[in-house]
Amino acid sequence: MKHLQLHFDRGIETVTLNRPDVRNAFNDEVIAELTAVFLEIGKRAEVRCVVLAANGPAFCAGADLNWMKRMAGYTREENVADATGLARMLEVIFTCPKPTIAKVQGDVYAGGTGLVAACDIAVSVDTATYCLSETRLGLIPATISPYVIRAMGARAAHRWMLTAERFAAAEAHRIGFVHEVVPAAQLDAKVTEIAQALVNAGPEAVKACKQLVHDVGGRDITPSLVQRTVEGIADIRASDEGREGIRSFLDKRKPNWLLP
Repeated sequence: MKHLQLHFDRGIETVTLNRPDVRNAFNDEVIAELTAVFLEIGKRAEVRCVVLAANGPAFCAGADLNWMKRMAGYTREENVADATGLARMLEVIFTCPKPTIAKVQGDVYAGGTGLVAACDIAVSVDTATYCLSETRLGLIPATISPYVIRAMGARAAHRWMLTAERFAAAEAHRIGFVHEVVPAAQLDAKVTEIAQALVNAGPEAVKACKQLVHDVGGRDITPSLVQRTVEGIADIRASDEGREGIRSFLDKRKPNWLLP
């Protein structure tokens, strides 16, 4: 990989953005690499959890300036094709069957907020600054909006998307955009703690639970939705993993999916 570093250890795959000289801004190459990597990771049985990290002082500054210069001359059709690639990358991360953690060690701007929002869990250093800066440039955060609005809520999105103001990690935590805010010295430990909890859980249960959140979140409670949840618990109880989980609990022993 040209722009990413990959590291696997005891069920945890870490994908690290490695363009610190441009604050990990992404272009079409980075988008293609992230899409391919997350598609491949999603198929690997040994991977129980994915951590999306970054090198350098910033997590992700959004679009690369040189890429933006090229886009300035695009036709509408070329812009549609270009935006489709970014949308596909975010969708692949969001729907990855493995649980994902954004490890935010620095500032997050524009499209970078989409990367954080597309992950299941976000842990941020307390010094990180966030900004949905698009309107300041006469643009809108359209492609990332399904994930960002889902993560922070529509009311908060009205403020931060419209004004393009910067906001602190504490505010990101208050509105639910990130789950944990810690000092830099504690970031590795907190991410490892959460990743280990995911690794220790039943892998098929985690996969099904992630899909459950996608299916149920924000939906009206209808008879069909209730029936879907009934069938979901019935299916997982009858599965090999579900039976093993219940047996191991009753037998007061560790389940067989735990790594040695």
